[in-house]
Amino acid sequence: MGMIQARPAPAWRLLLTCLCLLLACATSAWAAPTLGLGEATREIALSPYMSYHHDTEARDRVEDALRRVGNGVFAPLPRNDAAFGFQKGAFWFHAAIINENRAEPRWLLVQAYPLSDQIDLYVRYPDGRIEHRAGGDTLPFAERSIRYRHPNFLLDLPVGQRVELLIRVQSQSSMQVPLVLYTPSAFTEMSRDAQFSIGLYYGILLALFFYNLVLWLVLRDASYFWYLFHIGAFGLVLFCLNGLGFEYLWPDNTWLADKSVPLSISLALVGMHQFARVFLGLGERWPRGNVVSIIAIAAFVAFGIAAIIVPYRIITQAVSLAVLASIIWITIVSVVALRRGYAPARLFLLSWSMFLAGTGVFTLVAFGVVPKSFFTEYGVQLGSALEMLFLSIALSYRYASLRNENERIVSDANLMLERKVAQRTSEVRHALVQLEEAHARLRDSSRRDGLTGLYNRTYFHEAFERMLRDCNDDGQPLSLLMIDLDHFKSVNDEYGHLVGDECLRWATQRIGRALRPHDALPARFGGEEFVVALPGHDLHAAVAVAEEVRQSLLAEPCVSNGDIIRMSASVGVHTIEPGAIDDIDDAFQIADQALYSAKANGRDCVRTSISAA
Repeated sequence: MGMIQARPAPAWRLLLTCLCLLLACATSAWAAPTLGLGEATREIALSPYMSYHHDTEARDRVEDALRRVGNGVFAPLPRNDAAFGFQKGAFWFHAAIINENRAEPRWLLVQAYPLSDQIDLYVRYPDGRIEHRAGGDTLPFAERSIRYRHPNFLLDLPVGQRVELLIRVQSQSSMQVPLVLYTPSAFTEMSRDAQFSIGLYYGILLALFFYNLVLWLVLRDASYFWYLFHIGAFGLVLFCLNGLGFEYLWPDNTWLADKSVPLSISLALVGMHQFARVFLGLGERWPRGNVVSIIAIAAFVAFGIAAIIVPYRIITQAVSLAVLASIIWITIVSVVALRRGYAPARLFLLSWSMFLAGTGVFTLVAFGVVPKSFFTEYGVQLGSALEMLFLSIALSYRYASLRNENERIVSDANLMLERKVAQRTSEVRHALVQLEEAHARLRDSSRRDGLTGLYNRTYFHEAFERMLRDCNDDGQPLSLLMIDLDHFKSVNDEYGHLVGDECLRWATQRIGRALRPHDALPARFGGEEFVVALPGHDLHAAVAVAEEVRQSLLAEPCVSNGDIIRMSASVGVHTIEPGAIDDIDDAFQIADQALYSAKANGRDCVRTSISAA
């Protein structure tokens, strides 16, 4: 039998297989390039030459980390930037160095971020020897190789030998590990320039602080006080963030070094919002926004208290997010105040935008959103210095505006006083008229029945006496109607008193509508009984009006809560002829007898005093 030859694989499959193998080998065997320190090298950042590994459980020992380096587990830094934001666990960083500078066998490794908690440096020499150094703000400041605000380590780097650096960093703060190697002379120059820049910055802050302190002591303006509070609190924030607080104020207090950052940020946020409230006058220009700012201030006070007991990682992230929220909110209130015609808000917004931009970028670096650079790290100092300067100018502008306003007020005082006197006189007169009207309404209200709105019995009695005199003087008759709703008690018993009250109001409207053309004076006499005075009506005319009233009640039923209730009335009529001397009480009694006659005759009818007799 002949041999069966294998069919060759397609060329594209072989090419793809080779590429995958090459990629796998490159990934597993990747290692950062070895850093060579030449004769001209005086300082160099290690980020481009470092690889890293995130030990999420923080359990690896140095032996485990070295094994992972050998197995190619360590990865290159993303964007050559060792800023990862707030992370759990520990980060390991590895770099290999060959010192080719014979004049510099000793170098200084600086971790250019002062807030890392624990930094462990392991230096492995070619002979296998490993040296360990520890740093970070969990150790007293005196433990550092050089008294400097950033953690630092002195390294012996033998010339021509490959030395490996293994750095373990674990921190509740933002994970930022910008490592830089310096020669001693280069570090001296760098620290001198840095200290000069920092001194210049704090010098500006102190000058502005004392300048505005004098203004506040003279003017006693709350805006100046909260501006001073803002300067002091934010200066303390940067003092802590730059590591100067740990260096100069509490070098042996590691607890305070840990808590000072969230505490100072909380104070600064309180000062920011309170100063914005007072300067912009939110209480008058935007009351709702003022309430939001007050709530924010209370929250930041709570943050400051919580910073003492809550773990650093939690409270710092919360406060950092609060900084971003505060930036947005203060921008909003500034724009609102500007749109509502407050001119100093324009300069306030300009100065604040510089500070907010620097602070916002610094916060984004803390969360690892943007890479660490000179401008992102020191932008907050530059922005805040310009902000403090412009705010001081804004305060002066505000004070000048207030002074000009006061001068204008003084110059217009006489004219305004005359206008106010005239206005007050007019207001007094108007108040007297209103008082008289109120008195009249009160007097009228005391004469009215609360349920039906008709006049009550007392007022009717007085008015009827006047009508009787007028009719006698004019030779006109005066008629009196007594109206009683039929079977009204049964309505209350069957439907309840609330429905009964509704029926009384309905009957009042029907009676009033019927009486409107006749110049009558109706009143509620009591219960379901009404009384009507008809000046100028003789008995015949009064009976006709009474019939209109009776027919008006029969015309349509009362509807209450879906119930249809038919109402009727009995009416008694009595007429007092002109010239007749008739006692009022006798007139009421005669009309009442006519009413009872109507009831006795089957109700829903009209009877006169003559028919009743």
